[in-house]
Amino acid sequence: MAPKYKDGEVVATLNGKWISWTHTVVAYAAFLGALIVGMYLHYHKIVQNEFYGYPQEWFPSVSSTIGDRYPERSVFMVFIAITSGPRFALVALWYVLTKKPNSSLPKFVAGVGIFRTLTCGGWTYVTSTDDHGWHDIFMISYLVATLPWTLGCLALSPRNPTALKYRKIFAASFFATLVPLIYFFIQHKVHRVAGAYTTYAFFEWSLVLLDVAFDAVTAIEFANFEIVVKDLRGITRGAGNQTVSDAVLEKQKDKEVGAVFASGFSWSGLVDAAADVYNGFAFWSMLTSLGLLVWYFPLWHMGLSGYEVMVMCTVSPFLLGIKSIRFLVVRQIRICHLLSLSGFLSFLAKSPENRLFSAGFGVWMACLSWAATFYAERSQPHRLEARISAFSLGLIASSIAKFANQTNNPVWPIMHGPNGGWNKLGLALAFLAVLRSTRSTASTGADIPAPGHNKGSPTLAGLGLAGLLFAMHTLLSDSSTMILWVWEGYPIRGPMAVPHGAWTLLAMGLGLIIGLFSPNLARGWAFFGMGSIGAAILTTSSHWFGYYGALALAVYVMAAAPPFISNAARHSPVQTFGVGFFVYNFMVLAHVWTVAYAFVPGGPIMREHTDYVMTAMMLLIGCGVFSATAQTSSPTIQKYKGKPNPAARKQRSYYLYVLLGLELIAIAVAYLRFPSYNYTPYHPETQSISAGIWTVHFSLDNDMWSSEHRMRDVIKELEIDVMGLLESDTQRIIMGNRDTTQFLAEDLGMYVDFGPGPNKHTWGAALLSKFPIVNSTHHLLPSPVGELAPAIHATLDCYGKFVDVFVFHSGQEEDPEDRRLQSEYLAKLMKETPRPAILLSYLVTKPGEGNYNTYVGEKSGMRDIDPSDWDRWCEYILYKGLRRAGYARVSRSTITDTEIQVGKFVVGEPEGSNDIIHEDQVNPGLRFPALFRGEGVRGHAYHVFDEPRYYA
Repeated sequence: MAPKYKDGEVVATLNGKWISWTHTVVAYAAFLGALIVGMYLHYHKIVQNEFYGYPQEWFPSVSSTIGDRYPERSVFMVFIAITSGPRFALVALWYVLTKKPNSSLPKFVAGVGIFRTLTCGGWTYVTSTDDHGWHDIFMISYLVATLPWTLGCLALSPRNPTALKYRKIFAASFFATLVPLIYFFIQHKVHRVAGAYTTYAFFEWSLVLLDVAFDAVTAIEFANFEIVVKDLRGITRGAGNQTVSDAVLEKQKDKEVGAVFASGFSWSGLVDAAADVYNGFAFWSMLTSLGLLVWYFPLWHMGLSGYEVMVMCTVSPFLLGIKSIRFLVVRQIRICHLLSLSGFLSFLAKSPENRLFSAGFGVWMACLSWAATFYAERSQPHRLEARISAFSLGLIASSIAKFANQTNNPVWPIMHGPNGGWNKLGLALAFLAVLRSTRSTASTGADIPAPGHNKGSPTLAGLGLAGLLFAMHTLLSDSSTMILWVWEGYPIRGPMAVPHGAWTLLAMGLGLIIGLFSPNLARGWAFFGMGSIGAAILTTSSHWFGYYGALALAVYVMAAAPPFISNAARHSPVQTFGVGFFVYNFMVLAHVWTVAYAFVPGGPIMREHTDYVMTAMMLLIGCGVFSATAQTSSPTIQKYKGKPNPAARKQRSYYLYVLLGLELIAIAVAYLRFPSYNYTPYHPETQSISAGIWTVHFSLDNDMWSSEHRMRDVIKELEIDVMGLLESDTQRIIMGNRDTTQFLAEDLGMYVDFGPGPNKHTWGAALLSKFPIVNSTHHLLPSPVGELAPAIHATLDCYGKFVDVFVFHSGQEEDPEDRRLQSEYLAKLMKETPRPAILLSYLVTKPGEGNYNTYVGEKSGMRDIDPSDWDRWCEYILYKGLRRAGYARVSRSTITDTEIQVGKFVVGEPEGSNDIIHEDQVNPGLRFPALFRGEGVRGHAYHVFDEPRYYA
């Protein structure tokens, strides 16, 4: 008969530690069992990857081991299925162990634990072969959930020194292993280093072992449980179960970091914070779109159009100098924010002019509303901090939205349904966010002053705000901007937009945390010095060293936001926000003039002087430091009537939760967007290269819509292997801080070289290639008078043979001496290469005249793809050392103002003659697509010759 114990009969008992041990043993059996079976049965197959096999690669990765081969896949699945029972029991027991009255953290951690278990089943039973998309979704969800699970377990860990020590060791080792894991994966995938995947595999297996080991530590605490279930020591009622987080909070209850998470959790508070942040996201979405809309008009007018005055829409805070208007705006702040949503509505306008005016009004109202909000909340520092947090997090959210959508913000007015816009959803969420986040302010209209005495110059505070806003907009509104500042081509020697854009976003989040928790540090001169050094390194250096400066600058700028805006709100909004936005506008113009000097009065002063702009930006921020340091320290989370302010502490925690969520999204996006680098040309059986040149007019079509999707379609349908893009640098405020090449490269499956970066003062040249780019060099050709002429000299691995490709944009027609010098420079460059070569160019010359004879002939060694084509002025394709097989000219439709020219070449065959042959005599794999004959498709058709030309 089973024994009786107190109030019930005990049928059986099981010590809780065996749940942990069972989970650990069976989980290890799943992975190690599959490894042993796989290495015994299919060793050479599972160490093989897309580039190398045995002996260069000699140890298999986790994914190849547990993948599709029988029976190792079955071994893994069986044991993982058995693991699920102990796993759910482990999560349940951990919740019972750590639950406390008035605390939602244990419930949250338990929910994350269940979610991880389910997603583990997802990527286990849906392999990449079954459904690559869902496999990745389950896998990234599992990995992202690992962070809150690990941190939550550490925070809730009972005060057991042994268990805590092992948890810290395993958690630190797990996250430290991610760094070399990513490094060696990039070495394998991007640089194709032999043996790198084997090293990567060891780190990948280490992650698996550490992940399971972290949960195995629960055996120490679960030894206090008997499963019937009976609580033998009363630990579920809180007795004897003081957690590490409790101990820390007892010691630091009066310190800011400890106090933030001391209060209970409320979903309503989190929703309020999320709504507030989305309101900030709406502001940055509208502000970052304004310059892009303005740019459309001088772009199509080829000079000043008059619409440039709309950049001054941001100076609306000057209206707050009128007392009656200030009171009205503060009292009706919700209506003002709702009116600003005309910027979201502007995508409905058909004409570019109306779209600009609607967006401009939205920016006008948004700047007015946010300035009034900051000013109205100044009397209650914790409420002001919430608005500043929302404003700053809105920038991070906007940058993440662009990171997830290949640098286009899906709610911009240049976006709509056909090109991937989410405008209607964005508008609906913005409307709800405004209603939720603008219910009241600390001031109902009266000028309630901030606590304490106001010190420091309001004008200096406004100048500091100008530098801060400009830095946030020009450098941080897109995660890839500063990466492209330090990009110098292949081989890759620095960061890439994906995945390292997530590093920029993490640095921004770290900076904001410093600004909130250590405002005295953030406003101080020492931290300003760090930011200045970062700015100098970014401006003067390339590759990883330059990017480290960029990260330091990102941390500083985001850290400066809370003390700068808080200090500005203490003074007259005219002298701070009005002056700030006004000077910010001139900074925007100045950074445009560094490249657009030929089109504006006084432009030569700023010609190629990004260093002037960066210096001015840091000097303006320094003005803000002068003003902020003069102000007596006034922490935003402070004591109220001598006692801690619990509402302020709780409020801050919600914004940090939102920040954590945003950063997890950034990490997930980096994982999902990491390129496959599994690219093949369209017709490898013919050993051919289909090469094209296109001037894409900064990816804005004739009707002011973003044109990447339309460009993608025609490039794919023309089956172009190598594409040169001109007028492609869109990484400036006036162009939206975008990068068209990211979308095209990822969607078309091509390698990409962005070309000279945005700090090189050109209109851009880019290269897309189905063939690996072995090496690329960026050139700025002689331009003593006119605009700089960019060129890319890339060496491609085409079917095992090296072929050089040049992408080049010549100077303007008005500067003949520039164009002569450029022709001589490029001709010398092409002549010196001993390899077969193709030039994809914009030359600004007539066939057979002037500089044409420098580009074509003995000076360059290059031949014209069709000397008989007299109807050319801009675009030319030249070649040497390859057999020219075909040539076509394709109409642009309404995407840009320049046609597409395409040439087909065969690698390894002599150049051939200029004799034109009939299509019937051409190998089908060398023919141009029939889709573009006659009327063509979507406005694209063969023109000039009305059909492609083929050559013997």
